[in-house]
Amino acid sequence: MDLQFLGTSAGVPTKARNVTGTAVIEATGSHWYLVDCGEATQHQLLHTSLSIRDLRGVFITHVHGDHCFGLPGLLASAGMSGRTEPLDLITPAALHDWIRLSLAVSQTFLTFELRLLAVEALGTWHNDNIQVSTVALSHRVPSHGFVFTEINPEPRLDIQRLDAEGIPRGPLWGELAHGNPVVHDGRRLNPQDYLRASRPARRIIVCDDNDTPGLLAEVAKDVDVLVHEATFTQPLIERTQATFGHSTAAAVAQFAEQAGVKNLVLTHFSARYQPNPQRSPSIADVHQEALAHYRGNLILAQDLRRYHMARDGRLA
Repeated sequence: MDLQFLGTSAGVPTKARNVTGTAVIEATGSHWYLVDCGEATQHQLLHTSLSIRDLRGVFITHVHGDHCFGLPGLLASAGMSGRTEPLDLITPAALHDWIRLSLAVSQTFLTFELRLLAVEALGTWHNDNIQVSTVALSHRVPSHGFVFTEINPEPRLDIQRLDAEGIPRGPLWGELAHGNPVVHDGRRLNPQDYLRASRPARRIIVCDDNDTPGLLAEVAKDVDVLVHEATFTQPLIERTQATFGHSTAAAVAQFAEQAGVKNLVLTHFSARYQPNPQRSPSIADVHQEALAHYRGNLILAQDLRRYHMARDGRLA
């Protein structure tokens, strides 16, 4: 799986960073999923190879505007692009009426079925390739993280089973390998029964606003990538004596180290952290604070940067 960040700023955009949006891209590179949709997310998409037509699900962590104000525009553009595939939109239930009203008063008529699902009652969501589960987080309003798990990654034919059942090599095998059902001796063969994963499934956790990283302890076991907000650094929190419902780089890094997280990606940085390390406070302060507590593969997300997971499990 790949990750591409459409926005990495907290609260408000900056010249270098848009507000929150994260694309989780299937290993095949064709289908993708969006976690949060801050204002201008669809503008950011124009600078990527991602297509709205290939979007398979949208997941919104909580109701704050920097995580959802881009939704009406994104949906309208999806309709104008000629999309016909149904789209699942998983959000807090409180946003459902707002989404419907935004589309209604703007006379936006979608060319596809929009399926609104409440994150509070989701449990798990899946299609043929990805399963998504939720984890409750701690913020000033109810907030959820999402755990993406591959289903049957890079499937290959189960040759032993095919031979054992006497299914002849040739076109039938080819159809099954491409995920198509076939009929043999009057029996319908489903491809999922004859395809086996060629490697272990990968898991990615994507969290935005959360002031208690420890809530991820159970789902973070053996996770390949943790994407988590690091809005502030510890000195600022100590000065203000308030977390504002957010985590520091130190808190997230300490948790990731204890949990044995292989790849830690920090995002959702306060606009006060300048890109120029010569100015203070700067994003370099966030990086140094996290490095002091975490020995794994640390990445500070950048807008539009795409990160690929190599076969050895390292994100780069």
